[in-house]
Amino acid sequence: MIRRVPAESSYRHIVAAWLVHAYTASGVVLAFLMFVAVMEGDTVRALWLFLVAMLVDGTDGMLARWVQVKRHVPWFDGALLDNIVDYITYAFMPVLLLWSTGHLGDGTSATVLAVVPLLASAYQFCRVDAKTEDHLFLGFPSYWNIAAFYVVVLDLRPAAVAAVLLVCAVLVFVPVGYVYPSRTTLLQRTTLALTCLWLVSYGVLLVQLPDPSRVWLAISVAYVVYYVGLSLHLTMRRSRAVRAGA
Repeated sequence: MIRRVPAESSYRHIVAAWLVHAYTASGVVLAFLMFVAVMEGDTVRALWLFLVAMLVDGTDGMLARWVQVKRHVPWFDGALLDNIVDYITYAFMPVLLLWSTGHLGDGTSATVLAVVPLLASAYQFCRVDAKTEDHLFLGFPSYWNIAAFYVVVLDLRPAAVAAVLLVCAVLVFVPVGYVYPSRTTLLQRTTLALTCLWLVSYGVLLVQLPDPSRVWLAISVAYVVYYVGLSLHLTMRRSRAVRAGA
């Protein structure tokens, strides 16, 4: 099938759009490298790859909007590609990591526990309303890679890990709006600055393993508290706006 190039699209625009799509697609390469690291028992290497994947995911959307990929390559669904990559790197690989390291326990119970977040995320990634019009994620946004990071850094026992995973899996179905750091407008600059600091803390804590600094750990956890607090505030504000407009 011959694709018609939009009249306003130059060769440069089209190349730029495809480069952004290739950048997003690099996530599947990272996912394969994660799998290799997990199979080789190199947990720290896998966590570093999680960080790289987050950096790609956190910047490819901004690049896509800047380059206007939908305008110049309208027949290619970059959002679908992004969802495929994110499911593998944010859900499947982190759960596989926790399962392989024994953090989920042993036997059938570990397998069942691994399946729960994977099924919850399969639902979440297929929701047409997963991202709200005011740029929030609806329901827990499948941050299993971040959950896995804290499980390893804090060296949580299987019982604690089970509690975290089950609670987060339930939260996938609870209509709470979670901050979309690169798009949520309220306190956006503050959120982006703190997100960058959190990413730095992630790297520092990995370097410090197996004895992470309490200071950097506190900085890292403080961001999570800020993120959840802002998300709850925005959710309550949306609820008040809906009631006022009813």
